[in-house]
Amino acid sequence: MDRYAVLGQPVGHSKSPRIHAAFAASLDQKLLYEAYEIAPDELGPSLSRFHAEGWAGFNLTVPHKQAGAALCESRSDAAEQAGAVNTLIRTTSGWHGDNTDGAGLVRDLIANLGVEIRGKRVLVLGAGGAARGILAPLLAEGPAELAISNRNPWKPEEIAAALKPLGNIVPRTHLSLKGDRYDLVLNATSAGHAGAIPRLPPKLFADGGVAYDLNYGQAAVPFMVWAKADGAARVSDGLGMLVEQAAEAFQRWRGVRPETAAVLAGLRG
Repeated sequence: MDRYAVLGQPVGHSKSPRIHAAFAASLDQKLLYEAYEIAPDELGPSLSRFHAEGWAGFNLTVPHKQAGAALCESRSDAAEQAGAVNTLIRTTSGWHGDNTDGAGLVRDLIANLGVEIRGKRVLVLGAGGAARGILAPLLAEGPAELAISNRNPWKPEEIAAALKPLGNIVPRTHLSLKGDRYDLVLNATSAGHAGAIPRLPPKLFADGGVAYDLNYGQAAVPFMVWAKADGAARVSDGLGMLVEQAAEAFQRWRGVRPETAAVLAGLRG
């Protein structure tokens, strides 16, 4: 039986084992999917050991997405653009890295939530691996403007320059956003895990604006509460993104993309 797992620290809260078990059952496929807590300095040795043991693939979550990219013998275009991987696919001699976060986000926004991206002003908060993983797919949807904001300007400027061949990204700082309005604001920071939000100016949302936190569960609550108070017409956490990126990973591993609606409904229920 093929074996898969999600690797992270912490990872005990992960819904990925439940999601992939549901996918496998819906498609009558036999596989084992587990969750393992791996410290950053253990990632390389662990991946070597897992390969020797014959594991078929992995998902990587915080804090391993960027470090994992450096440990892959090859990477997809999406992973190269993001500078991070969330999906590892076994090869004969190592691991091929892919990044399905952006595809999962875009599918959740458009197919599940009915959020338009084309022609809209979009803001991404944060400049870490989570933010980098979603920028190229967002650009591909043709927003009127795509801005990326961080506490300091250096990371947004670096990312905007690196992705310039794919389209224009406007680098900003959180405080310089004062007076701007956006149709879609995406929180790609990890502040919610500490019960906080980035320090942001008020009135960021245009009429009908949507707030979306890439986190899910309790970690998404601070941003969603703030966004609603700031005037967002709709708020959502990233549970749909989690399910959709998992479906993309499942397709890379198994050659078929599972239906997601029933799995997402089950998690929300």
